[in-house]
Amino acid sequence: MRGFISRSLDLLTRLQIRRRVATDIRDIKRRVVDAGERRERYKIDVAKPAAVDPRLLYHYKKATELVGIDQARDEVTNILLGGGGVSSNNQNGSIVSIVGFGGLGKTTLANVVYERLKERFDCWAFVSVSQNPDMRKFFKGLLYELGKNVNEDALDERQLIDQVRKFLQTKRYCIVIDDIWNVSIWHMIRCALPDDIGGYIIITTTRIFKVAEQIGGAYKMKPLCLDSSRKLLYRRIFGNEEKYRSPDEQLTEVSERILRKCAGVPLAIITIASLLADRGRNKMEWYEVCNSIGSGLEDGQDVENMRKILAYSYYDLPSHLRTCLLYLSMFPEDYAIEKFRLIWMWIAEGFVQHEEQGKGLYELGECYFNELVNRSLIQPLYDRHDAIIEFCRVHDMVLDLIYSISSEENLVTVLNDEHSTSPSKKVRRLLLQSNMEGHDIPCASMILLQVRSVVAFSLASNLMPALGSFRVLRVLDLKSCSLPQGCDLKHLGNLFHLRYLGIGKTFRALLPDDVGNLRFLQTLDVVGSNFCSLPSTIVQLKRLMCLCIDQNTRVPNGIGNLTSLEDLSTLYICDSSNITEELCHLTELRTLEIVLFPADIMEDLCLLTEMRQLYIQLEEWNVKLLECLCELPKIQELIIMVITGQRNIGGLDAWVAPRQLCVLSTRNSTWFSTLPAWVNPSLLSELTGLSIAVKELRQVHLTILGKLPALRCLEIEVDNMMLGILGGFVVGAGSFPCLLRCRLRYFVPPVVFRQGAMPRLEYLRFTFSVCEIASSDGSLDLGLGNLPSLQSVQARLVYEGASKEDVREAEAALKDAAEMHPNHPDHLISTGDITKGALPSSSCFSFLFSFSFSSNHNLRLFFFHVPLEGNY
Repeated sequence: MRGFISRSLDLLTRLQIRRRVATDIRDIKRRVVDAGERRERYKIDVAKPAAVDPRLLYHYKKATELVGIDQARDEVTNILLGGGGVSSNNQNGSIVSIVGFGGLGKTTLANVVYERLKERFDCWAFVSVSQNPDMRKFFKGLLYELGKNVNEDALDERQLIDQVRKFLQTKRYCIVIDDIWNVSIWHMIRCALPDDIGGYIIITTTRIFKVAEQIGGAYKMKPLCLDSSRKLLYRRIFGNEEKYRSPDEQLTEVSERILRKCAGVPLAIITIASLLADRGRNKMEWYEVCNSIGSGLEDGQDVENMRKILAYSYYDLPSHLRTCLLYLSMFPEDYAIEKFRLIWMWIAEGFVQHEEQGKGLYELGECYFNELVNRSLIQPLYDRHDAIIEFCRVHDMVLDLIYSISSEENLVTVLNDEHSTSPSKKVRRLLLQSNMEGHDIPCASMILLQVRSVVAFSLASNLMPALGSFRVLRVLDLKSCSLPQGCDLKHLGNLFHLRYLGIGKTFRALLPDDVGNLRFLQTLDVVGSNFCSLPSTIVQLKRLMCLCIDQNTRVPNGIGNLTSLEDLSTLYICDSSNITEELCHLTELRTLEIVLFPADIMEDLCLLTEMRQLYIQLEEWNVKLLECLCELPKIQELIIMVITGQRNIGGLDAWVAPRQLCVLSTRNSTWFSTLPAWVNPSLLSELTGLSIAVKELRQVHLTILGKLPALRCLEIEVDNMMLGILGGFVVGAGSFPCLLRCRLRYFVPPVVFRQGAMPRLEYLRFTFSVCEIASSDGSLDLGLGNLPSLQSVQARLVYEGASKEDVREAEAALKDAAEMHPNHPDHLISTGDITKGALPSSSCFSFLFSFSFSSNHNLRLFFFHVPLEGNY
């Protein structure tokens, strides 16, 4: 009875409190409406003091004060005057849109080119747009700059556009439109600029790459080189006009560190130079400034101006992207942040909530990530094959802004060896970056009840709080540190709100069984932990969407219960397991990486009978895998490897890849009989990475591959020599428009590159037969000079049947082609016998070099086995 009475009173009390809160909310809404009505009724508005745009100061710098801009100025000038390049040209004029990170000097470059070219035209103008432009004011300013005054204030935007068009209709003009943020604004401006005249030049600047692409002629602004950065820094500090070396040798080391942090951004260099000029030549004070870069702690007018300039990009973001950007302060400076790790953290925090039609949470988070890249706020880092964006990095100046705003809003609390956020605040997100025992600000003194994220780097045992002290923790990331001996995971199962769990190197052999209690867990990343196996309780995690494990970690039976799983890598499958059948139930999978290891067979690989059994088991496994893949319609990244190096033929011939496929790597697991019919540009428009082995490849197939619009990395192995197909291959003009890396394995006939083929190719690896060249006209012109972006080339010459003289001539011809190339690419030329050195696939003798497109980690394997028979 007492319990009933207590619960009844508690219910009545809560209802009374809720009623009071609802009444207060209604009262606040009524007052807001009244205030709005009064403002509209009396037309009262409070005038804000006009703020001086700090970017305006850099527009009037003398040309003699500019450093490192000569090359960019000449490039843009050459493009505008029809010297080729990226401009959007027609027969009457050209447009270049300079795009880059805030403070990189876009306006300065545009102004230098403008001053250099404007006298060649009848009229010229330099006008700024900014984020929220008054278009009437803009067009009136444009007319004024062109030399025509407009006094009629009653003219609307359409009438002003007509006046601009009428004025420019018969004139050659040069116009700079600075700081465009919106494509729709550009379309309106473009209506006022006629293009049916004798000649015009339009230069625009923007921080947003998509805007630059829409305008046309995107020119990506480059940072200053180290020498120019050093020159600018010392000139600003010491006033040296001729000598650019630091007058004090003791300052050389710290100044180099500062320049590395500034990363060639002129605004950053100038800002830091103004701070150093006030420190004199005190080495320790210079180090203090260096350590404060990217921490958000340094103050001063110049620092504030720099933050204001960068803040234009921040405040132009939608609210959800602002939060995602500020969350990057959870990582230390210069840290390469894994893309998938960051997106899953955003999802766990609830920053990515609303699913669009046809898009899951991760895909929506990927759109957020790409938008931050597009706005030049984070720098993308591609994987080692340049196929996909694997990491990102935040420039120290942007990080300084993020830390500053994050500190104001108490978003992240930082604990490291150099500085710490005040522990008097309630901690919401905690970054631990210290390996100092006995730190003077232990976590025990902080209020941790509201902590939502904990990310640790180089963690000392006294800094890691007990897991039981976190009540609402959503993200626990310990991947970047080794857990100290004093840390324990025994309370892990009590973190009921946990969505993201990342564990790197630990002192435990197994993950605790109570991990199965984490019913809301979405991401489990234990790569690097070297767990032998996962506990059987993980099959209870019905909401798990991402599972990342080491290649030697076994998963328990019942993994098919994880029907929400979208990312699974790297899945270890032995020949006796039934995991393949369970994969059929994971219909939401987007990323799947598999390593097959027939353990029973590998005990005695030297016996030929065991090799035959291995082929039989691989064929059986491929049948099961084919059935499984047909049940996975959402696959975007698929990587399959066989540890033994043996591959069966035609195991995946019947598979049809889904349209959204981005990465496919099966070269180390199976042979396709020929190029699959579904490999064509109409079906795989999003394919960026392809690594396959094809028994028979013909010219028509290579032509089809060349039309894939998004392909960035290609590795293709053929067996044409075994089939006697000796016809040459030609890569025609316009083929492979986005390809950056290409490896053509065992293309024994030479591959010839025509003018206009592979315009962006940087790395090329290929094989051809010297004998084949010698039996034809004897010339060796593969067209390497037609690859304008080539940086590195490696060639393997198969010398079987060729004389030593033919081999030497072929080597010399390739070396000459590389040395005569305008880029002088690195080159490596090797020779081998196709019967022994080129490793035919039908032989028991084989090597395996893995070529993994994994977005999570790279699997590098080398395996070698020799049969009992044969003279190898």
